[in-house]
Amino acid sequence: MREKIKKFGKRYLIGFVIGIVVCGGVSVIALTYFPSSQTTYDNSASGLSSTDVQGAIDELYNVCFPPKTGGDAILDNIDIVSSGDGLYADEYEDGKYTYKGANPNNYVTFNNEIAGWRIISINSDGTIKIMRDAIITDSYWDTSRSNNWNRPASLNTYLNGNYYNSLTNVAQSQIVEAIYNVGVVTNHNNDMIDQINDEKSVTSKVKIALPTVSEYIRANSNKNQCGTLSSNSDNTKTCINSNWMYIDDYWWLLSPSFGGSDTVFYVDSIGGIYGNWTDAMLSAVRPTVTLSSEVQIIGGDGSQSNPFIIE
Repeated sequence: MREKIKKFGKRYLIGFVIGIVVCGGVSVIALTYFPSSQTTYDNSASGLSSTDVQGAIDELYNVCFPPKTGGDAILDNIDIVSSGDGLYADEYEDGKYTYKGANPNNYVTFNNEIAGWRIISINSDGTIKIMRDAIITDSYWDTSRSNNWNRPASLNTYLNGNYYNSLTNVAQSQIVEAIYNVGVVTNHNNDMIDQINDEKSVTSKVKIALPTVSEYIRANSNKNQCGTLSSNSDNTKTCINSNWMYIDDYWWLLSPSFGGSDTVFYVDSIGGIYGNWTDAMLSAVRPTVTLSSEVQIIGGDGSQSNPFIIE
Protein backbone atom coordinates (compact mmCIF):
# COMPACT_ATOMS: atom_id res chain seq x y z
CA MET A 1 0.00 0.00 0.00
CA ARG A 2 1.20 3.56 -0.60
CA GLU A 3 -0.23 7.03 -0.30
CA LYS A 4 0.45 9.88 -2.66
CA ILE A 5 0.32 13.31 -1.05
CA LYS A 6 -0.10 16.27 -3.35
CA LYS A 7 2.32 19.10 -2.81
CA PHE A 8 0.71 22.29 -1.60
CA GLY A 9 3.15 24.91 -0.34
CA LYS A 10 4.38 24.77 3.25
CA ARG A 11 1.11 23.91 4.95
CA TYR A 12 1.46 21.44 7.78
CA LEU A 13 -0.03 17.94 7.65
CA ILE A 14 -1.26 16.08 10.70
CA GLY A 15 -1.17 12.29 10.50
CA PHE A 16 -3.34 9.83 12.39
CA VAL A 17 -2.79 6.09 12.67
CA ILE A 18 -6.26 4.70 12.07
CA GLY A 19 -5.68 1.01 11.67
CA ILE A 20 -3.11 -1.74 12.11
CA VAL A 21 -3.37 -5.19 10.53
CA VAL A 22 -0.88 -7.91 11.44
CA CYS A 23 -0.40 -10.35 8.59
CA GLY A 24 2.24 -13.06 8.49
CA GLY A 25 4.17 -11.41 11.27
CA VAL A 26 4.24 -8.04 9.49
CA SER A 27 2.31 -5.09 10.88
CA VAL A 28 0.57 -3.01 8.23
CA ILE A 29 -0.20 0.49 9.44
CA ALA A 30 -2.81 2.64 7.72
CA LEU A 31 -2.06 6.34 8.03
CA THR A 32 -4.20 9.21 6.88
CA TYR A 33 -3.48 12.93 6.63
CA PHE A 34 -5.52 16.06 6.86
CA PRO A 35 -6.74 18.11 5.14
CA SER A 36 -8.29 15.20 3.23
CA SER A 37 -9.10 17.44 0.30
CA GLN A 38 -5.36 17.64 -0.33
CA THR A 39 -4.84 13.85 -0.22
CA THR A 40 -5.25 11.22 -2.88
CA TYR A 41 -5.17 7.50 -2.06
CA ASP A 42 -3.56 4.91 -4.34
CA ASN A 43 -3.97 1.29 -3.22
CA SER A 44 -2.98 -0.37 -6.49
CA ALA A 45 0.52 -1.23 -5.31
CA SER A 46 -1.09 -3.79 -2.98
CA GLY A 47 -3.19 -5.25 -5.78
CA LEU A 48 -6.30 -3.92 -4.10
CA SER A 49 -8.87 -1.45 -5.29
CA SER A 50 -9.95 0.78 -2.42
CA THR A 51 -9.67 4.54 -2.83
CA ASP A 52 -10.39 5.31 0.83
CA VAL A 53 -8.47 4.35 3.94
CA GLN A 54 -11.25 2.42 5.68
CA GLY A 55 -11.86 0.37 2.55
CA ALA A 56 -8.14 -0.40 2.38
CA ILE A 57 -8.11 -1.62 5.97
CA ASP A 58 -11.10 -3.88 5.24
CA GLU A 59 -9.42 -5.26 2.14
CA LEU A 60 -6.14 -5.87 3.93
CA TYR A 61 -7.95 -7.69 6.72
CA ASN A 62 -9.61 -9.98 4.17
CA VAL A 63 -6.24 -10.62 2.52
CA CYS A 64 -4.68 -11.59 5.85
CA PHE A 65 -7.73 -13.37 7.23
CA PRO A 66 -9.80 -14.42 4.21
CA PRO A 67 -13.45 -15.23 4.94
CA LYS A 68 -14.18 -18.94 5.08
CA THR A 69 -16.22 -20.47 2.29
CA GLY A 70 -18.14 -23.65 1.58
CA GLY A 71 -18.46 -26.19 4.36
CA ASP A 72 -15.75 -24.48 6.41
CA ALA A 73 -17.95 -21.40 6.77
CA ILE A 74 -20.73 -23.53 8.26
CA LEU A 75 -18.40 -25.51 10.53
CA ASP A 76 -16.95 -22.25 11.82
CA ASN A 77 -20.35 -21.15 13.12
CA ILE A 78 -22.23 -24.34 14.01
CA ASP A 79 -21.71 -26.50 17.08
CA ILE A 80 -21.11 -30.20 16.49
CA VAL A 81 -23.51 -32.38 18.49
CA SER A 82 -23.56 -36.00 19.59
CA SER A 83 -27.28 -36.41 20.26
CA GLY A 84 -30.59 -34.98 19.13
CA ASP A 85 -31.00 -32.83 16.02
CA GLY A 86 -27.93 -31.23 14.50
CA LEU A 87 -24.62 -31.64 12.72
CA TYR A 88 -22.57 -34.71 13.70
CA ALA A 89 -19.00 -35.75 13.00
CA ASP A 90 -19.54 -38.73 10.70
CA GLU A 91 -18.36 -41.91 12.40
CA TYR A 92 -17.74 -43.78 9.14
CA GLU A 93 -15.78 -41.24 7.08
CA ASP A 94 -13.04 -39.03 8.50
CA GLY A 95 -13.45 -35.30 7.96
CA LYS A 96 -17.11 -35.62 6.99
CA TYR A 97 -20.04 -34.13 8.91
CA THR A 98 -23.65 -35.29 8.60
CA TYR A 99 -26.93 -33.67 9.60
CA LYS A 100 -29.16 -35.97 11.67
CA GLY A 101 -32.45 -35.84 13.49
CA ALA A 102 -36.10 -35.09 13.00
CA ASN A 103 -35.64 -31.48 11.96
CA PRO A 104 -32.08 -30.13 12.20
CA ASN A 105 -31.23 -26.61 11.08
CA ASN A 106 -29.90 -27.61 7.66
CA TYR A 107 -32.14 -25.55 5.36
CA VAL A 108 -30.55 -23.79 2.40
CA THR A 109 -31.71 -21.20 -0.10
CA PHE A 110 -30.35 -22.37 -3.45
CA ASN A 111 -31.50 -21.80 -7.04
CA ASN A 112 -33.68 -18.94 -5.71
CA GLU A 113 -35.71 -21.52 -3.76
CA ILE A 114 -36.02 -20.13 -0.25
CA ALA A 115 -35.34 -22.91 2.27
CA GLY A 116 -36.02 -25.30 -0.60
CA TRP A 117 -32.94 -27.47 -0.09
CA ARG A 118 -31.33 -29.18 2.89
CA ILE A 119 -27.74 -30.12 3.66
CA ILE A 120 -27.03 -33.84 3.76
CA SER A 121 -23.36 -33.55 4.62
CA ILE A 122 -20.25 -31.40 4.63
CA ASN A 123 -17.44 -33.30 2.95
CA SER A 124 -13.77 -33.40 3.97
CA ASP A 125 -12.82 -31.23 0.97
CA GLY A 126 -15.20 -28.45 2.02
CA THR A 127 -17.86 -29.22 -0.57
CA ILE A 128 -21.48 -29.37 0.59
CA LYS A 129 -23.95 -32.05 -0.48
CA ILE A 130 -27.54 -30.82 -0.50
CA MET A 131 -30.88 -32.39 -1.40
CA ARG A 132 -34.06 -30.73 -2.58
CA ASP A 133 -36.56 -30.96 0.26
CA ALA A 134 -39.65 -31.31 -1.91
CA ILE A 135 -40.02 -33.58 -4.91
CA ILE A 136 -39.55 -32.21 -8.43
CA THR A 137 -41.48 -34.89 -10.33
CA ASP A 138 -42.57 -38.52 -10.35
CA SER A 139 -40.50 -40.72 -12.62
CA TYR A 140 -39.28 -44.20 -13.40
CA TRP A 141 -35.69 -44.84 -12.26
CA ASP A 142 -34.90 -46.38 -15.63
CA THR A 143 -37.38 -47.11 -18.36
CA SER A 144 -35.26 -50.00 -19.69
CA ARG A 145 -35.30 -51.83 -16.34
CA SER A 146 -31.58 -51.50 -15.68
CA ASN A 147 -30.12 -50.52 -12.30
CA ASN A 148 -26.88 -49.30 -13.88
CA TRP A 149 -26.83 -45.55 -13.18
CA ASN A 150 -23.87 -45.19 -15.55
CA ARG A 151 -25.70 -46.80 -18.48
CA PRO A 152 -26.94 -44.00 -18.21
CA ALA A 153 -30.25 -44.66 -16.51
CA SER A 154 -33.09 -42.56 -17.87
CA LEU A 155 -33.36 -40.68 -14.56
CA ASN A 156 -29.64 -39.87 -14.74
CA THR A 157 -30.16 -38.45 -18.23
CA TYR A 158 -33.13 -36.37 -17.12
CA LEU A 159 -31.50 -34.94 -14.00
CA ASN A 160 -28.23 -34.05 -15.73
CA GLY A 161 -30.00 -32.81 -18.84
CA ASN A 162 -33.41 -31.16 -18.72
CA TYR A 163 -33.47 -30.61 -14.97
CA TYR A 164 -29.92 -29.23 -14.77
CA ASN A 165 -30.68 -26.89 -17.66
CA SER A 166 -33.74 -25.58 -15.80
CA LEU A 167 -31.58 -24.29 -12.92
CA THR A 168 -30.43 -20.68 -12.85
CA ASN A 169 -27.05 -19.85 -14.33
CA VAL A 170 -25.80 -18.94 -10.85
CA ALA A 171 -26.94 -22.28 -9.41
CA GLN A 172 -25.26 -24.16 -12.24
CA SER A 173 -21.99 -22.36 -11.55
CA GLN A 174 -22.14 -23.38 -7.88
CA ILE A 175 -22.50 -27.11 -8.59
CA VAL A 176 -19.40 -29.25 -9.04
CA GLU A 177 -19.23 -32.51 -10.91
CA ALA A 178 -18.74 -34.94 -8.05
CA ILE A 179 -18.23 -38.62 -7.34
CA TYR A 180 -21.45 -40.41 -6.35
CA ASN A 181 -21.47 -43.96 -5.01
CA VAL A 182 -23.67 -46.28 -7.04
CA GLY A 183 -22.54 -49.73 -5.89
CA VAL A 184 -25.03 -52.51 -5.11
CA VAL A 185 -26.40 -52.75 -1.55
CA THR A 186 -27.44 -56.03 0.05
CA ASN A 187 -31.01 -56.21 1.36
CA HIS A 188 -31.39 -56.28 5.17
CA ASN A 189 -27.72 -55.33 5.59
CA ASN A 190 -26.78 -55.00 9.25
CA ASP A 191 -23.21 -53.70 8.84
CA MET A 192 -22.94 -50.05 7.84
CA ILE A 193 -19.21 -50.18 7.18
CA ASP A 194 -19.65 -53.05 4.73
CA GLN A 195 -22.64 -51.34 3.17
CA ILE A 196 -20.78 -48.06 2.62
CA ASN A 197 -17.86 -49.97 1.10
CA ASP A 198 -20.29 -51.77 -1.21
CA GLU A 199 -21.77 -48.44 -2.30
CA LYS A 200 -18.27 -47.11 -3.01
CA SER A 201 -17.36 -50.13 -5.16
CA VAL A 202 -18.94 -48.43 -8.19
CA THR A 203 -18.92 -44.67 -8.73
CA SER A 204 -20.40 -42.12 -11.10
CA LYS A 205 -19.10 -38.63 -11.79
CA VAL A 206 -22.11 -36.40 -12.43
CA LYS A 207 -23.54 -33.06 -11.38
CA ILE A 208 -26.89 -34.31 -10.09
CA ALA A 209 -27.88 -37.62 -8.53
CA LEU A 210 -29.98 -39.00 -5.64
CA PRO A 211 -29.30 -39.89 -1.99
CA THR A 212 -27.87 -43.34 -1.31
CA VAL A 213 -29.29 -45.87 1.12
CA SER A 214 -26.53 -45.14 3.65
CA GLU A 215 -27.20 -41.40 3.46
CA TYR A 216 -30.85 -41.97 4.28
CA ILE A 217 -29.91 -44.17 7.24
CA ARG A 218 -27.18 -41.80 8.48
CA ALA A 219 -29.70 -38.95 8.58
CA ASN A 220 -31.34 -40.73 11.52
CA SER A 221 -30.24 -39.65 15.00
CA ASN A 222 -31.60 -42.87 16.57
CA LYS A 223 -28.64 -45.14 15.82
CA ASN A 224 -29.67 -47.91 18.23
CA GLN A 225 -32.96 -48.65 16.49
CA CYS A 226 -32.38 -47.17 13.04
CA GLY A 227 -28.63 -47.27 12.38
CA THR A 228 -28.59 -50.00 9.73
CA LEU A 229 -30.73 -51.04 6.80
CA SER A 230 -31.94 -54.08 8.73
CA SER A 231 -32.83 -52.24 11.94
CA ASN A 232 -34.53 -49.43 10.01
CA SER A 233 -36.73 -52.02 8.32
CA ASP A 234 -37.60 -53.56 11.69
CA ASN A 235 -38.48 -50.21 13.31
CA THR A 236 -39.89 -48.02 10.55
CA LYS A 237 -42.66 -46.49 12.68
CA THR A 238 -40.06 -45.37 15.21
CA CYS A 239 -37.40 -44.36 12.71
CA ILE A 240 -39.51 -41.86 10.81
CA ASN A 241 -39.63 -39.73 13.97
CA SER A 242 -35.87 -39.08 13.99
CA ASN A 243 -35.03 -38.78 10.29
CA TRP A 244 -35.42 -35.41 8.52
CA MET A 245 -35.32 -37.05 5.09
CA TYR A 246 -38.60 -38.87 5.67
CA ILE A 247 -41.62 -37.66 3.70
CA ASP A 248 -45.05 -39.18 3.31
CA ASP A 249 -44.42 -40.42 -0.22
CA TYR A 250 -42.61 -43.04 -2.27
CA TRP A 251 -39.26 -41.74 -3.54
CA TRP A 252 -36.20 -43.14 -5.26
CA LEU A 253 -32.75 -43.70 -3.80
CA LEU A 254 -29.56 -44.04 -5.85
CA SER A 255 -28.46 -47.48 -4.69
CA PRO A 256 -29.09 -50.65 -6.74
CA SER A 257 -30.47 -53.61 -4.84
CA PHE A 258 -28.53 -56.89 -4.63
CA GLY A 259 -30.02 -59.88 -6.42
CA GLY A 260 -30.48 -58.70 -9.98
CA SER A 261 -29.64 -56.11 -12.58
CA ASP A 262 -33.08 -54.50 -12.59
CA THR A 263 -33.91 -53.41 -9.03
CA VAL A 264 -33.04 -50.33 -6.95
CA PHE A 265 -34.00 -49.08 -3.52
CA TYR A 266 -36.75 -46.62 -2.70
CA VAL A 267 -38.28 -45.25 0.51
CA ASP A 268 -41.99 -45.87 0.95
CA SER A 269 -44.59 -43.64 2.57
CA ILE A 270 -44.04 -45.12 6.04
CA GLY A 271 -40.23 -44.96 5.93
CA GLY A 272 -39.44 -48.51 4.83
CA ILE A 273 -36.51 -49.08 2.45
CA TYR A 274 -37.20 -51.67 -0.22
CA GLY A 275 -36.02 -52.74 -3.64
CA ASN A 276 -38.20 -52.67 -6.75
CA TRP A 277 -37.88 -52.88 -10.52
CA THR A 278 -36.64 -49.63 -11.97
CA ASP A 279 -39.61 -49.36 -14.33
CA ALA A 280 -42.26 -50.82 -12.03
CA MET A 281 -43.62 -47.60 -10.61
CA LEU A 282 -43.51 -43.83 -10.86
CA SER A 283 -41.84 -42.61 -7.67
CA ALA A 284 -40.88 -39.16 -6.43
CA VAL A 285 -37.51 -37.62 -7.29
CA ARG A 286 -35.50 -35.51 -4.83
CA PRO A 287 -32.30 -34.35 -6.57
CA THR A 288 -28.95 -34.19 -4.83
CA VAL A 289 -26.13 -31.83 -5.85
CA THR A 290 -22.67 -31.05 -4.50
CA LEU A 291 -21.78 -27.39 -4.04
CA SER A 292 -18.29 -26.03 -4.56
CA SER A 293 -16.08 -25.44 -1.54
CA GLU A 294 -15.76 -21.85 -2.79
CA VAL A 295 -19.42 -20.89 -2.42
CA GLN A 296 -20.17 -18.04 -0.05
CA ILE A 297 -22.55 -18.66 2.86
CA ILE A 298 -24.47 -15.44 3.42
CA GLY A 299 -26.02 -15.29 6.89
CA GLY A 300 -28.69 -17.56 8.24
CA ASP A 301 -28.61 -20.17 10.97
CA GLY A 302 -29.98 -23.04 8.89
CA SER A 303 -33.48 -22.92 10.33
CA GLN A 304 -36.44 -23.00 7.95
CA SER A 305 -37.27 -19.39 8.78
CA ASN A 306 -33.64 -18.25 8.47
CA PRO A 307 -31.89 -20.63 6.06
CA PHE A 308 -28.29 -20.55 4.93
CA ILE A 309 -28.09 -18.53 1.72
CA ILE A 310 -25.70 -19.78 -0.96
CA GLU A 311 -23.99 -17.10 -3.01
